[in-house]
Amino acid sequence: MRLQKLPQNSAVKICSISHQRFLNFSPVNDDFVSKLLDRRWALSSPDAKINQIKILNSNGGRLNLNGNISFRNFTQPCLEEVKKNQSFPSFYVVRDDLLHPLVNGNKARKLDALLPLLEDNAVTDVVTCGGCQSAHTAAVAVSCAERGLKSHLVLRGEEPDIPTGYNLVSKLYGNVVYVPRSIYAKREEMLARHAESVIGCDGSVIWLNDLMEASLKNHAHGQYRNFLQSDPLESPEKSRKVVIVNEGAGDAVALLGMIRLIKHLSESHLFGKNEALKIVVDAGTGTTAVGLALGVLSLGLPWEVNAVMLADKIDGYKKKEQNLISEFLNSTASAFGKAPIGEKNDGIVQWVERRVPRKFGNILKGEVEECRRIAQQTGILVDPIYTLAAWNLAADLSENGEEHNKVVMLHTGGTLGMFGLAQRYRSYFRNPEDGVEI
Repeated sequence: MRLQKLPQNSAVKICSISHQRFLNFSPVNDDFVSKLLDRRWALSSPDAKINQIKILNSNGGRLNLNGNISFRNFTQPCLEEVKKNQSFPSFYVVRDDLLHPLVNGNKARKLDALLPLLEDNAVTDVVTCGGCQSAHTAAVAVSCAERGLKSHLVLRGEEPDIPTGYNLVSKLYGNVVYVPRSIYAKREEMLARHAESVIGCDGSVIWLNDLMEASLKNHAHGQYRNFLQSDPLESPEKSRKVVIVNEGAGDAVALLGMIRLIKHLSESHLFGKNEALKIVVDAGTGTTAVGLALGVLSLGLPWEVNAVMLADKIDGYKKKEQNLISEFLNSTASAFGKAPIGEKNDGIVQWVERRVPRKFGNILKGEVEECRRIAQQTGILVDPIYTLAAWNLAADLSENGEEHNKVVMLHTGGTLGMFGLAQRYRSYFRNPEDGVEI
């Protein structure tokens, strides 16, 4: 396994092989990507605002790694600017956090192809799961409500005394139940059992990947479904069709929205197809990172995807990566033939250790203040669980990486999670100088 090495003053640890070897035996097939993306989408456009963040020291000069740093946001950057001519290191931020007031970041991207699939197949109910402050379950609840579907959300742990953040959104828009962690640990069994309780006497349950495979087959044979939303006054009683969506939308269909985003970012007026690029993203389930990397490979781009591991160790993420690739290949093979991606590979994502690893969900003293400083200097809100980790990696790569590589951070949203953190870590939000070491 070949590890990418950064200069010694970097805190970044890369845990996976570069994808370049993978590209060497995986021919690009534009026709395959075009067919794959020829579908209805939840987002009317794959576009998102792009900001450029320049890194300065506290005196406004060039960055000194031994001193305090500050950031400056350029909201209308020149994407054609060559990095070697810049006076300061910088990185770009794709502002997916602005896509929707409640359904934003990678949640919106993962639902981009998923939601029309539900509509086209007359699904009535969606069952999914997540943590108490899950941005995924909140996104599913809001999106289903917007489309007249019912969402059933299984949340891990105990109900909080005061609902706030994503937990409050989930409760307002969906049907929430809480389960003990021991039951939640067996997610597939838990979801199947909850779906069975939803369907009633004559309903049916289907897993999302099965629905995707059937849909792709129909699509490949020219059998399109023109969805017309039914009027509940005309058909108040109909059999329930319940679809199970995995935790964090960790399903193959969620990868399509990421591939669509990569294709958009590679357009000539944005980052183009010829320049080396390092994409940075935080990794919860890892689905977003795998989808981005599949898009890079399918289009033959000289880019790499760097994902900060937050919720699992390297072996767990590599297993998830392989499972998602396998599901993707199986779903697309019967519809479009063999995808331009080999089944045997050493990994397509650069899995990266966080600056200071810790148990998932914990935050450290000073991180809330760091998020506040970034917000005040740039107008961009990051959170200490997810997006701060990606921001730090993007800053490290910008200063310590190869001179001609542009660094692009995908802002995965999740900012409503700060409300839940303020409840859990009250001392960190009262005064920047206070707080108890975790």
